[in-house]
Amino acid sequence: MDFLPDRLPWFIAGPSMGLLVVALYALGNKHLGVSGGYVQVMTGVRRPRMAEMWRVWFIAGLILGSLVLSLLRGGQSFGLEYGALSRLLPLGALIPVLFLGGMLMGFGARWAGGCTSGHGLSGTAARSPASFVATISFLATAIVITFAIHFATGGRL
Repeated sequence: MDFLPDRLPWFIAGPSMGLLVVALYALGNKHLGVSGGYVQVMTGVRRPRMAEMWRVWFIAGLILGSLVLSLLRGGQSFGLEYGALSRLLPLGALIPVLFLGGMLMGFGARWAGGCTSGHGLSGTAARSPASFVATISFLATAIVITFAIHFATGGRL
């Protein structure tokens, strides 16, 4: 479909996210973050009355929105590939690498008190020194790891 580009242009996505963060602070004095939403979903499963329901709906909207977009683009395409990494690693090695990577990301997000979206969007917008340090750490680590993987694979990744 021509009206659904592969990616939203940065000049639309960036200001939209910024306006969302400002509106959330202005209307509810709340910050935006995906790992915080995930924690609220798990809280809602264990103790429904304790959950912040807007965060549960936020996560549901992320999931449902991606499913709707997928259906508008012609349906889901399930497979066992994960981009260039699956061309470099066999499936038996790819699954543990992705599992370990996901576990490390989740652990890091909880240890840092939030994920990249929470610190990078909401925390820096609130001028939180901890969020600035966390965001710089996320970016620096991503750059170093990207160069290391690129070097280790001879440019194949």
